[in-house]
Amino acid sequence: MTFAPIIPWPLLVLAIVAVLALTVLAFTPWGRVRRGRSQPQRSMRPAAFRCAAVVLLLLAAMRPGWAGGQAQTAASDMDVFFVVDTSTSMAAEDYNGTQTRLAGATQDVMAIAKELAGAKFALITFDNKANLRMPLTRDATALQTAMTTLQPQNARYATGSSVTGASQLLKEKLATATEQHPGRPALVFYAGDGENTSAERPSAMDAANVAGGAVLGYGTIQGGRMKETSDTDAGYLKDRSSDSARDAVSRIDEGQLRTIADQLHVPYTLRNGTGATSDMLGKAQPGALTITDGDTPGRIELYWLLAMVAFLLALHEPLRHLAALINLRTPARKEPSP
Repeated sequence: MTFAPIIPWPLLVLAIVAVLALTVLAFTPWGRVRRGRSQPQRSMRPAAFRCAAVVLLLLAAMRPGWAGGQAQTAASDMDVFFVVDTSTSMAAEDYNGTQTRLAGATQDVMAIAKELAGAKFALITFDNKANLRMPLTRDATALQTAMTTLQPQNARYATGSSVTGASQLLKEKLATATEQHPGRPALVFYAGDGENTSAERPSAMDAANVAGGAVLGYGTIQGGRMKETSDTDAGYLKDRSSDSARDAVSRIDEGQLRTIADQLHVPYTLRNGTGATSDMLGKAQPGALTITDGDTPGRIELYWLLAMVAFLLALHEPLRHLAALINLRTPARKEPSP
């Protein structure tokens, strides 16, 4: 049998010794004197149950168990930052047929989160400005909710976006994470189409505190049309650069994406809906990130048995008070007069 305590051993031992000492004291003559000589002896049973429940909970905190079973490999000791482009061009319908680019990015983000189960995830989006949509958390459900509710920016409010619009915000969040957890690697997965519509030249991405990751590209050279809104019956954006009423088309700029990948010192991969998740992760972090398809030897946990017994013992207390309350409310029977 092995133990994996959730708190340091010295604190656990100290707590157990304290509880046992108080339990012994409760049953000594001196303890009975402190409670009062007139107190019935049966009042000792609730105290015994309470002490036993506490001891069992402390034993459960030691997490006893033995080797057995299989456990899925998880990469938990890392921070993963997703930087997702939400500009209007991400509504282009040229991902895996007619899906939007943002839909493809959502699928890939959740696939990466599944492979890196146990890691902390953060979500940063950018269009006209950068936003921290979700701070670092291990809650993959929160990440899924945040991603599925993302929508490309409405063209009415688009004033031009930079492909590196999230550079400064990402730099700040990486620095904060490194300061709080020195030595903990941080991966960055940038998802976008590389289309720069800002009048200013894109600023360089800062590779400081970036341990690995990848730049994920979405779109095609032929390009795709974009709907004005996320409504299924919405019309397509029109090209205002000419007098013709043709639909606007957005095309991927892989040159920009490769430049960002070089700046972050991570690989670039084109995502078109046909590649496996391993394509994104295969070179994401050489030397520090290991992704395996198989399972590793697991551990059979026994703490839940101790916790369950402690819960059953603790039930004695509320049931005892409930019985006493019922007895108080039940009127005493009157003896029939002779």
